[in-house]
Amino acid sequence: MVTCQLDAEQTVYSDANHYRWKTANVSIETRLSTPGSESDNQPKKSGGFLAGALSAATDVAKRALTGQSLAFQWFHAAGGSGLIAFSGDEPGQIRVIELDGSVNWLAERHAFICAESGVAFDIAYNGLNQGRRSGEGVFLEKFSGTGTLVLAGGGSIVEINPKDYGGKIQVHGGAVVAFAESVQYGVEMIGSLNAQTLMTVAFGGQGLSVISFSGDGPVLLQSTLHRTMERDEQTQNQEQHRVGSGLLDRLTQ
Repeated sequence: MVTCQLDAEQTVYSDANHYRWKTANVSIETRLSTPGSESDNQPKKSGGFLAGALSAATDVAKRALTGQSLAFQWFHAAGGSGLIAFSGDEPGQIRVIELDGSVNWLAERHAFICAESGVAFDIAYNGLNQGRRSGEGVFLEKFSGTGTLVLAGGGSIVEINPKDYGGKIQVHGGAVVAFAESVQYGVEMIGSLNAQTLMTVAFGGQGLSVISFSGDGPVLLQSTLHRTMERDEQTQNQEQHRVGSGLLDRLTQ
């Protein structure tokens, strides 16, 4: 859990399911608009209701593509400082990132906890083939602008810069939390297609591909795999046990 102290008139936003508790002087407002988007700024601009509604529909579609809640919750302190607490989806750790406008961050869809109003939210297209092979999905969440961004991961979180490890690291698809956009992200095979690779695919629990990060910048990785990955692995392990038992039965006959 992360507890934020908001100064008077300070605002933060979060996913709808991450709020836990607050002091009474912190108000809650639920919006369909995406932070930093055209519809989020619509009340400050001219253009009328229709323009704002069309832009808000686009924002909702973006959220739907990432599989997250369709609305954000905004929290605003009035009449003095206030407290607001948030928590992640799984037991684990959090990381606080200070955006200064120079480098954007990309995160998997379960990582985002909350951010200051100066941090803009968007989605980044991961590519249909790359998203399927990586296990991260077709879209990643993108954060830009200035302010504090809070992310969470399951288990322990470690920060690694590929530059410090020969310029490149290879990561299990379910271990990714977030990374700076200055890092190059890709998906590659775990090795050449041979008997050993097929053995790894069948019994190693990873599949044929790994995520690669190269270049210079921070990468956040978690020790506990995403729940969806864990369910997939549980199914895979059950299938491996069934196949292995069948092979053992044949060998002992």
